[in-house]
Amino acid sequence: QVQLVESGGGLVQAGGSPRLSCAASTRTFSSYDMGWFRQSPGKEREFVAALTWSSGNTYYADYADSVKGRYTISRDNAKNTVFLQMNSLKPEDTAVYYCVARRGGRLGIRFSRAFDYWGQGTQVTVSS
Repeated sequence: QVQLVESGGGLVQAGGSPRLSCAASTRTFSSYDMGWFRQSPGKEREFVAALTWSSGNTYYADYADSVKGRYTISRDNAKNTVFLQMNSLKPEDTAVYYCVARRGGRLGIRFSRAFDYWGQGTQVTVSS
């Protein structure tokens, strides 16, 4: 069982640039696909970004169109941590952000059910 603990959320002004962090409790972190989803009130949970493991230290990043160019996902395998740098935040980015993890799989990473492990979520509120 992998535990994921997010941090870094809070109240941010529009245009702000917070960074979310997610620490994972696994010794094989480097081989996990890691990602972020978010959910706004009254909306379905949606894909934000993910890093999929290929081999060695090669990962591929994927982003939702709504955040591409503004968000950057990265990871520090030595610290078992994945990050989500968010820039140019908009009020519509307000949501609970969830860190997710899986050790491979055939289901596309944009599907929430593709991931086996979820964090408790961290609230990001963007004020206009």
